[in-house]
Amino acid sequence: MKLIVISSSSEIENEAQIITSLFEAGLDHFHLRKHKLSTKKTRELLKAIPAHFHDRIIIHSHHNLARSFNLKGIHLTKSHLKKRYTTLFSIKLIQLKNPKIIITTSFSNIGQLFEKGHRHEYNYVFLSPIFDSLNSKFQGGFTEHSLKSAVSKTSFNIAARGGVDINAIEKSNEIGFDGLAFYSSIWKKKDPLAAFNTIVERFQELKIPIE
Repeated sequence: MKLIVISSSSEIENEAQIITSLFEAGLDHFHLRKHKLSTKKTRELLKAIPAHFHDRIIIHSHHNLARSFNLKGIHLTKSHLKKRYTTLFSIKLIQLKNPKIIITTSFSNIGQLFEKGHRHEYNYVFLSPIFDSLNSKFQGGFTEHSLKSAVSKTSFNIAARGGVDINAIEKSNEIGFDGLAFYSSIWKKKDPLAAFNTIVERFQELKIPIE
């Protein structure tokens, strides 16, 4: 199962150092999601992270930076998908520089997992919000049965997002999710690295391999 961390949406103190420490602790899938950050600021943040970790970063905005840095992938938002031809051209240019770049996106309902006409090959997609952030119960609109059925029938690899914390790991694995995206359970803690290590330990306790 993929252990994914999504960045804090706002700037935080010593952010590059914290992100680097997560990579050093074994994080392989980091989504840099900062829509309000300028291209210049985003470039500065990437430069502050050691280059040998850049191939673990999936960027949500300023996709052209993927041509300057050896990034793992790009994430397409609703805004990108609306600009079909511009986005397709941008992806082609990025792929010329990095043919192995991965592409991800986000879905908000199960029906999207079975829609025809997706223009891009996604390595995995986020489905959200899956859990209630307070108690890890399923959000309204999702039931365990519907999720298990969707995961087993869709051609997409699905990563659960929304309210994902350490208590959601076991149930998510039972449902068959391909990955888990952690956000608040990392960035709302005083020590993000310690929180990440605790999550890794829980995966190990449950004997769930981390990709």
